[in-house]
Amino acid sequence: MERYRKKPVEIEALQLRWDTWPQMCEFAPVGTNGCRGVWVDSAGSWSDEKIGDRLGLLIPTLEGDMLAVEDDYIIRGVKGEFYPCKPDIFAATYEPVEE
Repeated sequence: MERYRKKPVEIEALQLRWDTWPQMCEFAPVGTNGCRGVWVDSAGSWSDEKIGDRLGLLIPTLEGDMLAVEDDYIIRGVKGEFYPCKPDIFAATYEPVEE
């Protein structure tokens, strides 16, 4: 079996939280590129109407709409696409870049 290593690449990401919502609206232009904010309940169901207290973001992807929930990271990929990533996977995969 051949082995491969993932190429090092820098990405831009922002954690989805209430206090980062204004930045998220600019980062993943919410409302202008198909991303839209939703409410998420404890079962993971989402709605445009308030059904829970958790913040969610619907992100259109090539595989269909993906739901990011509060505390997920939203990543801008190398081609400008957006996708969600769970915090534990993000921490295991990425580290901060020193300026």
